[in-house]
Amino acid sequence: MLSGLVIVLLPLVLGYLVPVRHASVMGLINRGVNASVYGILLLMGVSLAGLDDLGGQLSRMGGQALALFTVISVCNLVGLWWLSGRLGLAADPSRVVPGAPTSKLAAMAGSLTLVGVVVAGVALGLAGRFLPGLHAGAETLAEWVLYALLALIGCQLRNSGMPLRQILLNRHGLAIALVLAVTSLAGGLLAAPLLDLRASEGLALAAGFGWYSLSAILVGDQLGPAMGGVAFFNDLARELLAFVLIPLVIRRHAALAIGYGGATSMDFTLPVIQQHGGVACVPVAVVSGFILSLLSPPLILFFLSL
Repeated sequence: MLSGLVIVLLPLVLGYLVPVRHASVMGLINRGVNASVYGILLLMGVSLAGLDDLGGQLSRMGGQALALFTVISVCNLVGLWWLSGRLGLAADPSRVVPGAPTSKLAAMAGSLTLVGVVVAGVALGLAGRFLPGLHAGAETLAEWVLYALLALIGCQLRNSGMPLRQILLNRHGLAIALVLAVTSLAGGLLAAPLLDLRASEGLALAAGFGWYSLSAILVGDQLGPAMGGVAFFNDLARELLAFVLIPLVIRRHAALAIGYGGATSMDFTLPVIQQHGGVACVPVAVVSGFILSLLSPPLILFFLSL
C-alpha cells in the first residue's frame, strides 16, 4: 500500500512544487489536464472491451453504479443539509457574475461527452480485440497518463492563488469537505452488502468524491475494469446531479450545493457555483474541492490495501 501511495502522490507533490508565472503556460497546463482526462477515459473504454460477456458485465456494472450512487447521495444530502443549517453560509445573489459559464444544459452536455469518450473507447477496443496485448497495454498506458494528470493537477493547485494556510483556515470549506467525506464513506459501507462487496471495497468506491478519472483507474487496477467502471459512473453521476442541484438550492442551502459536487467543486462545477451563488461562494468551493482532492488518492489506496 505504501509504495502505491508514494507512486500516486509523488507526481501530485512534484507538480505542486512547480511555480507558474506565465498565463500562457498555465493555459497549456489546463488544456493538458483536459486532454489527460479524455485520454484516461478512452483507454478505460478499451480495457472494458476486453471483458468476457461484455453485455452482461455492463448491465451488472450499471446496476451496481446506480445502487452505490443512490445510497451515497442520500447520505451526502442528509449530512450536507444538516450542515447547511449550522454553518450560516449564504450565497450572495447581488454579486452573481452574469457572464460566468456555464448554463446547466451546457455543463451537463460536457459531462455526457465524457460518457461518449468511454463508449468510443469500448468501440475501439471491440474493433481491435484480436490484437495481442491491446487491452493490457491500454491499462498500463492509462496508469502513466494518470501520473501525468496528477502532476498537472498538483501544478494547478499550487498556482490557484490560494496558499495552503488560507485553505486550512477556511472553516466553511473544511467543514463541508469533512462532512462530504464522512457521509460518502458511510454510504460506501452501507452499499457494500447490497453490491456483494467487502466493506473495504465499498469504502474504496466511495472515496473518489467525484474524481472519476482517478477512481476509475485506481479501483480498476485492483478490482478489475468492471469495478473501475462502477467507480467512474458513480462519480460522474455525482457531477451530473450537482449541475441540477446547484441552481435549485444554493441560495437557501449553500453548503449543500457547494459540497455535493465533491472534488469537482474546485473545477468542473465551480463556474455554476459562481454563476448562481456569487463570488463569495468561490473560495469556499475551491477549499472544499482542494481538500477532497488531496484526501481521495490516499483513501482509495488505503481501503484497496485492506
